[in-house]
Amino acid sequence: MVEIRPFRFGVEAAGARTAAGWRDMARAVEDLGYRTLLVIDHLGDQLAPIPAMLAAADATTTLRVGSHVLANEFRHPALLAKEAATVDLLTGGRLEVGIGAGWNHDEHARLGIGLPDPPTRVARLAEAIAVIKGLLGNEWFDFSGDHYSCERMPGLPRPVQQPRPPLMVGGGGRAVLSLAAREADIVSLNPNLASGRSDASAAGTMTASATATKVDWIRAAAGARFEALELSVRVYYTVVAGDAWGTAADLAPLTGLLPKEALRSPHLLLGDTSRLVDAIQEHRERYGISYFVVTSDAYEAFAQVVSRLG
Repeated sequence: MVEIRPFRFGVEAAGARTAAGWRDMARAVEDLGYRTLLVIDHLGDQLAPIPAMLAAADATTTLRVGSHVLANEFRHPALLAKEAATVDLLTGGRLEVGIGAGWNHDEHARLGIGLPDPPTRVARLAEAIAVIKGLLGNEWFDFSGDHYSCERMPGLPRPVQQPRPPLMVGGGGRAVLSLAAREADIVSLNPNLASGRSDASAAGTMTASATATKVDWIRAAAGARFEALELSVRVYYTVVAGDAWGTAADLAPLTGLLPKEALRSPHLLLGDTSRLVDAIQEHRERYGISYFVVTSDAYEAFAQVVSRLG
């Protein structure tokens, strides 16, 4: 019999206007029963993820911190591994390393680095994961690939968590989810953003049937390690309100989903507390998703659900 994985709940945040505001939010997230505070990685009006993680961990005692998710093209994986080990050390072993292939064309263009086509992005991410895992898991590591290399690199400082901090890989396409299934500890299901833009074109990859297909891809690629994987979902809209159908209809221009599709999607949690509890339990039963990450605008209202399931 397959063991049912307990629920975990996290909050995805961009930051706060002041240091005090960021610390206060981190403490509130912890006090409300969330397990993780995860920082996004974009070039807009947000905190840089790595120092923000450290500040949040310093303001709390048990809250885990991480990235949701780091864009691979922004950093050399050997340098990222060193920063991750440092964060894990300085937080007493509370880091989750989240990384993805990157998707935002405009942001990459601003940096002048360009964004490779999806197959190349996934190939580069695969090599980056090898470097990150190699350096976090070994005191010395060498790597030579088509996209990255490092020679006699010290895997120092050593992380507190052994054999290494858990690795989350997020994505929405078959190639990146298959890679995550083979290499990650946590697989984060997202819409497919291969187009390079987050818009209604991704709506069809947020439906219940699309989610089931993604889980099938993950299961096939993971093989025997599937049961050890933690499946996560990024919830794009969380509205704790009595009229679930009306809320879904109001959000349709933003989500691109009909109300009946929105109410079955794990990427949207709409309705009163009882309905959300039932929906989340159904998502775990149907897909195996047990780790739900809501956005920072919803964490206070959604805490009612966390208190019942967390």
